[in-house]
Amino acid sequence: MNEEPTLFNALPESVAEQEKIWFGIGETADVLGIPASTLRFWEKEFDMIKPRKNGKGDRFYSKNDIAILRTIQYLTKVKGYTLQGAKTALKSNFLKEAETAAIVDTLTKIKEKLLEIKKLI
Repeated sequence: MNEEPTLFNALPESVAEQEKIWFGIGETADVLGIPASTLRFWEKEFDMIKPRKNGKGDRFYSKNDIAILRTIQYLTKVKGYTLQGAKTALKSNFLKEAETAAIVDTLTKIKEKLLEIKKLI
């Protein structure tokens, strides 16, 4: 059975398993493995990223925001898109790109585990 891609499929496993609604900027940066400054920069560049801010200006990201950020990360860091190219790809077919980003991330983690097992043998 061929399932339709969903935004939930684009979440990192560590985020998808949590019942939390909001994730701080440091936690989000750690999950994605990028500096918090990159998150702030992408927020300015991509209008679809809208973290909630408290009175002090602290950013809190929803699971949707994290899925979008992960897709941007995939497009810019893995596929080598420019920011403009990533914006175009997100606008034309976000769910497909998000699902591809999730698949690549899962395969990368599997590869890392297999390499760990290989070292033990």
